[in-house]
Amino acid sequence: MDILFLGIVIFLFMLAVFDLSVGVSNDAVNFMTSAIGSKAASFKKVMIVAAIGVFIGATMSNGMMDVARHGIFRPENLSFYDVIAIFMAVMVTDIILLDMFNTLGMPTSTTVSLVFELLGATFVVSLFKLASPENTLGMGDLLNTEKALSVIMGIFLSVAIAFVFGTIVQALSRLIFTFEYKSRLKWKAGLFGGVACTALVYFMLLKGIKDLTIMTPELKAWINTNTAMILVSCFAVFTVIMQILHWCKVNIFKVVVMLGTFSLAMAFAGNDLVNFIGVPLTSLASYQDYMASGGGNLHGFMMNSLNGPSDTPFYFLVGAGAIMVVSLAT
Repeated sequence: MDILFLGIVIFLFMLAVFDLSVGVSNDAVNFMTSAIGSKAASFKKVMIVAAIGVFIGATMSNGMMDVARHGIFRPENLSFYDVIAIFMAVMVTDIILLDMFNTLGMPTSTTVSLVFELLGATFVVSLFKLASPENTLGMGDLLNTEKALSVIMGIFLSVAIAFVFGTIVQALSRLIFTFEYKSRLKWKAGLFGGVACTALVYFMLLKGIKDLTIMTPELKAWINTNTAMILVSCFAVFTVIMQILHWCKVNIFKVVVMLGTFSLAMAFAGNDLVNFIGVPLTSLASYQDYMASGGGNLHGFMMNSLNGPSDTPFYFLVGAGAIMVVSLAT
């Protein structure tokens, strides 16, 4: 019987490869559309910048895997058999869903699909467990309703935040430059570029760097303590650089768009990574824990280990990043 579950884990990793390909093709338009639509650079250059961003973003995403481990269900009350059934349903459904939406040319969110697939699969498994005569648990003991609700609220809230701040930034840009932007650049170009690049660096590095596997607690503490100094330094440096580029007849708006494309690619890579390989990696961790301590008790061995933080081997992140880059390029 154990060899069957090993085969299921291997099959889930095979599905993850297809899922990464389908997911990147779904999200590529989201982080490349601005650069391609504005003709900030040639299509080939945009692809290269996006590919580098995707690869780096994938390798920085180790800390995001906990959603698939205990973000939706309570693993301490679910057996190894239960979680494998959940993961199998999630991966198969995810590929069918994303491939169908891509084929029809319809947009969808990979995060929404993962969260609600986990929620739906856990709900059905919970119904079976609640129907058992010897069951003493309630639905709240199986579904992590608080965390699931916060994740769902965060998804829908992000839509409103994106709309509001997109409107504000666009309005301010229009007020500063109007449509005759070339005659108004002079000294504004450096300031605009400095603010834009500093904002991108803040979200791209200071918020993402904490998930790097090479980060030490001391370095994280130093960055948190000196965040203001880092931002002020970045603003000063980027303002000078952008002003010099403007004097050299370089279009700084194209530079900002390309840096934004790189930043978006990193963010989407990190998001897609947990959506597509978080479940297979969690299934592998579950299988390893079961083989080490389960004693062959499929239905009685509870997955308490999934409540701990994830520790994804670096080669998994690199491999996933490589698959995403190849999918993007082809």
